[in-house]
Amino acid sequence: MHDDRSLVEARLKRVLDERIRPAVHPESVPLDVAVWHAPDEPVPVAEGLAAEPAPIEVGARWGAPWGTSWFRVTGTVPEAWAGRTVEALLDLGFDENMPGFQCEGLVYRPDGTPVKGLNPRNQWVRVGAPAAGGEEVRLHIEAASNPVILDYHPFLPTRLGDKDTAGSDPQYTLTRMDLAVFDETVWQLVIDLEVLGELMAELPADSQRRYEILRAVDRALDLVDLQDVNGTAERARARLAGVLAAPAVPSAHRISAVGHAHIDSAWLWPLRETVRKVARTTSNMTALLEDEPDFVFAMSQAQQWAWIKEHRPEVWARVKKAVADGRFVPAGGMWVESDTNMPGSEAMARQFVHGKRFFLEEFGVENDEAWLPDTFGFAAGLPQIIKAAGAKRLLTQKISWSQTNKFPHHTFRWEGIDGTRIFTHFPPVDTYNCSMRGSEIAHAARNFKDKGVARHSLAPTGWGDGGGGTTREMVAKAARLRDLEGSAQVVWETPGAFFDKAEAEYPEPPVWVGELYLELHRATLTSQARTKQGNRRSEHLLREAELWAATAAVRTGFRYPYEDLDRIWKTVLLHQFHDILPGSSIAWVHREARATYDRVAAELEAIVEGAQRALAGEGGTALVFNAAPHPRAGVPAGGAAAPAATGSTRLTSRDGGGHVLDNGLLRIEVDVDGLVVSAYDIEADRETVAPGRAANLLQLHPDFPNMWDAWDVDEFYRNTVTDLTDAESVTAGEDGASVRIVRAFGSSRVTQVLSLAAGERRLVLDTEVDWHETEKFLKLAFPLDVHAERYASETQFGHFHRATHTNTSWEAAKFEACNHRFVHVAEPGWGVALVNDSTYGHDVTRTVRADGDQGTTTTVRVSLLRAPRFPDPETDQGVHRFRHALVPGADISDAVREGWRINVPERRLSGAGEVAPLVTVDDDAVVVTAVKLADDGSGDVVVRFHEAHGGRARATLTAGFAIADATATDLLERPLADAAAPEREGERIALRLRPFELVTLRLRRA
Repeated sequence: MHDDRSLVEARLKRVLDERIRPAVHPESVPLDVAVWHAPDEPVPVAEGLAAEPAPIEVGARWGAPWGTSWFRVTGTVPEAWAGRTVEALLDLGFDENMPGFQCEGLVYRPDGTPVKGLNPRNQWVRVGAPAAGGEEVRLHIEAASNPVILDYHPFLPTRLGDKDTAGSDPQYTLTRMDLAVFDETVWQLVIDLEVLGELMAELPADSQRRYEILRAVDRALDLVDLQDVNGTAERARARLAGVLAAPAVPSAHRISAVGHAHIDSAWLWPLRETVRKVARTTSNMTALLEDEPDFVFAMSQAQQWAWIKEHRPEVWARVKKAVADGRFVPAGGMWVESDTNMPGSEAMARQFVHGKRFFLEEFGVENDEAWLPDTFGFAAGLPQIIKAAGAKRLLTQKISWSQTNKFPHHTFRWEGIDGTRIFTHFPPVDTYNCSMRGSEIAHAARNFKDKGVARHSLAPTGWGDGGGGTTREMVAKAARLRDLEGSAQVVWETPGAFFDKAEAEYPEPPVWVGELYLELHRATLTSQARTKQGNRRSEHLLREAELWAATAAVRTGFRYPYEDLDRIWKTVLLHQFHDILPGSSIAWVHREARATYDRVAAELEAIVEGAQRALAGEGGTALVFNAAPHPRAGVPAGGAAAPAATGSTRLTSRDGGGHVLDNGLLRIEVDVDGLVVSAYDIEADRETVAPGRAANLLQLHPDFPNMWDAWDVDEFYRNTVTDLTDAESVTAGEDGASVRIVRAFGSSRVTQVLSLAAGERRLVLDTEVDWHETEKFLKLAFPLDVHAERYASETQFGHFHRATHTNTSWEAAKFEACNHRFVHVAEPGWGVALVNDSTYGHDVTRTVRADGDQGTTTTVRVSLLRAPRFPDPETDQGVHRFRHALVPGADISDAVREGWRINVPERRLSGAGEVAPLVTVDDDAVVVTAVKLADDGSGDVVVRFHEAHGGRARATLTAGFAIADATATDLLERPLADAAAPEREGERIALRLRPFELVTLRLRRA
């Protein structure tokens, strides 16, 4: 037989495009359209419906950037259409290639009832099925003219990312506003042909099944009269029935399709627009659930559910009913799909506390899984947090974006720093916006790495980011793929049902130990420094506010601010979303974030001050309040006392120019260029700075990644570096314990103060940068005379080791990584910590000693600032302040302690006398991260702590109040069913912790 495969495939494409798809709506009449443009921000629905619109014609331009326009469409169903299915086709000017990234609409009836969303792939509204001839049609569309930020030529700088700079030019052209007959038979034929055509393209060119489909499609097209598609579609469908009925082979891969609409809580749009994106999408999905009995939809991010409840009660009612029916599924159990690298220990825990609690209180639903398809890598401390929240599974997809190494599993157990393992799945479909295309389904089956031992995978299915979610076309395709020869089998299932099946068939999957590092988007650890600083400051202020408010409540009857703390935590957690905290959102988002963090700080400072004043009482005794989890200069952790006296620091001139700081513990030499050429540990008789090198070295790199400007830094940035050694001035500080350095470069200016306080083994570096560069990367380097094959960086509830070498591509790919409060490098018996108050990105490299001796040194560089131009063209322009401290002779315990110290400064207040801590722990290895009152208002005291040094710990926790009972709980403060009662003698509780173990205790007051 002659090979006519290409001829038939080309025929199918043209007939579908030019004849069959247009026949889905064979008859149409125009609707009358009028519009009212809201003058500024979005208005309440009632106001938009009541506004008086002006006529507008199809073809007219509309919609200033970030504007809202209320369209009213009216018309009459022709008498001739009586008994037929009629739809309104409402095209606001959509580009079908950009679902979720342009204009969107939500359709209402005149009484304000939401109908469904309008999106590029979802432009129809059912009017009648069957329709009544002469029926009056009246619909209202709340249309958002969100500008296109990520265009066909992506990553170009644009001022459209902030309403203040976006201008007022109309963004869209009204394209179609019609009533039309919907021919379901033709629509079903389109789906038949699409499924078969897409499947055919994925089968081997010489396979029997491919040619069976080819012949069936060819014969079906013969039966379509191109001048009467609607009259002949049924017989064409009949010709395809046989090939569509052939069952899948017994070994076919099985895909659990989960209706999904990944909605970034902010990204290329502000937070207020996400509220509306969620309303549009959930309106769509509740409508689709009513039409499609097999369909299941899952939505994560409790914050987005809360937005519906608060802002769209009419949509909320539909959502609640669908949840009760078991088909609209709360997923993930987190407040938002947060970044997991940068949030601190308590913040990461509270993501689950607030997320799971919302779903429990609203629906009585508790999820077993964390749902984070788009997060930019996963910190090694996360598994035990997931477990401590009462969950045991994780789903993500983003690791498939890694540029260098292909992850070896799709289903596995992930082991965290404490040994906790959770069942984890990466969907092999490699997208969280699956649309049920044949290429996606075939890719999932081919790509699945666990063949032979497992056969189940998950496919999150639907357009995200306001693209409308799952479409009726996707549901129809899935129905045909349920059991179709040549394809994987597809069935709609909840995430829980998928995980149950996957875990049952693969009870002992391989284990991956340590972080799940994304080999991409590394620059998100540095972009938008003020957002990151706001997060770090908020996390520590929240800890302080809870600690002092709880202490004051127990000791003085101070009113514990439950509602305020709950609200503030949720605000901070929202801003940890994986495009806000990472700095990859538009200017508007970060402008608002800065203002929000300022408000949060003011509120928390007021709570702290009120509680401390209640504790201090009236008096003239000078007190220092210490909120850190370690004693400080005689002041107990979590208490207040008069500070102990310390020694002194000498400031002298250095031979050859510069200055020397000496406090008897460290001797710091700063040369004429303001570089630290020596940091001598006097007690250890050891130099810290690598020979022939200088620390406190600012280095500037060009920074123009191949794509994803705010997200990425590509390794070639290191090829070019400028050492910023020229100093305008290097002067002694008036306090006799510091050196001030001023530098200028490009259009920017740096002022540093290097301080060595009496009695302290740390050199503090306060750096102020007035930053006016573009597409540059600023680093601060510390070459250390330490031979180390690995180093430690703090993560949630512990620390994680990474290699300093690049033996394999896996190590080489980690050329920029995340730390929390410290990085620590060491040889046996001696090490160095570099601690910070607000930076996360860093790199660690090895260098051969410059003095001709054998061996290597280790250089730690902290990432200070970047200047990408997309999506915010003014990223990080302006003044920034950073604080770091170099701690020579530090072991891990010193690194932990100094990391806390630099982030939680002491507070001074006059009062009646000392304030005893509410709880104390007698071992520095056991770090208390939270002291608070129980969220249920019972007055119980909740204490959370972990082993922080990476070893076994035996300690005693002592309550500074009478306790009736002590109970080990999960993060939601619920008793652990399998936990033994803590060993208690009065107010003393014996603790035995394994490395990095996380424990929450609930203490009932007597």
